[in-house]
Amino acid sequence: MGAGRSHEPSGDAERSVPEEGEPGAPARAGGSRRPPSVTRDTARPEGGGRAAAGDAPAPARQWPLLSVLLAVGLGLLMVAVEPFDSAFRIGLVIIGAALMTGAALRWTLPSVGMLAVRSRFTDISTYGVLGVAIVLLALMAQPRPWLNVPFLEDAVHFTVR
Repeated sequence: MGAGRSHEPSGDAERSVPEEGEPGAPARAGGSRRPPSVTRDTARPEGGGRAAAGDAPAPARQWPLLSVLLAVGLGLLMVAVEPFDSAFRIGLVIIGAALMTGAALRWTLPSVGMLAVRSRFTDISTYGVLGVAIVLLALMAQPRPWLNVPFLEDAVHFTVR
């Protein structure tokens, strides 16, 4: 060995201090929050959990999402085909009820699979507000609305004058 070189081993096996980013590594000086240069694992998204056991087939694991999608599809089919009078109203009410059911599932079940898109609060409020809005608009649709809201009529007459 040449002059000035150390006789200490340089292998990773004898290393006593872990490198940055490894478990047990000391915090960086200055409190930097920069991620390590090598990613060793990724965090699962909130919706990455399963709604059924891991050995179940994919449709069984995603039953909350599939039930909401099937109900929305049934409502859309009813609106598109319009097999009877006022079918568009009933189809839209089914769509709104499906969204409200999605909000209820997101609230009550600990794991809903891919029905979880954002945080629990955001999912519940988004599904719920959209579901209620669709149902109310379907019930107030013209001609011959099923729900009559008098103050809305006055507001429309006041703003259109």
